[in-house]
Amino acid sequence: MSKKTKDGSEPVEAIFKEFSRYHAHPANKLIHYFTIPLITMAVLGMIWAIPFPHLAFLKSYNGFVNWASFVIAFTIYYYIRQSPLISYVILLMVFAFSAVIVGLEKLHNQAGWPSMWQVCMAVFVVCFLLQRYGHSKESSVPSLRASLSTFLNGPLWLFYSVFRSKRSGHHN
Repeated sequence: MSKKTKDGSEPVEAIFKEFSRYHAHPANKLIHYFTIPLITMAVLGMIWAIPFPHLAFLKSYNGFVNWASFVIAFTIYYYIRQSPLISYVILLMVFAFSAVIVGLEKLHNQAGWPSMWQVCMAVFVVCFLLQRYGHSKESSVPSLRASLSTFLNGPLWLFYSVFRSKRSGHHN
């Protein structure tokens, strides 16, 4: 399903090369290996928390559809176009994040924890600051605009890096 680029490579390879320019230092790479999934979960949780209208035609499924459902659908479609294999791994990751988000909602309702969106916001802020620190180790630091445009590609880079290192027997 993914299309080849002009040079015959997969789109995910071009994304990997571009993203790797700003993630070459070992400390920065390690920070991003942990923070990319956490930021992805945090953003998903914050979108999940945006009130969604009650739609009568959904009947008993109203609680299962929210704004995050549309974001998930869009991003998985995008990831399938870049790399079908990695899109399946990311989809499994999203299922796990969804379970965590629902668990955070239950902890709020049953145990008095902070709201799920507050926990997600805190995770996001901490991880964002860690990423900025990681980028300070690099000789080439992405602009804020570049950081925002590569947000969607972070999970692709992460899993491509993992799969690539497993295949070649070395770490990137």
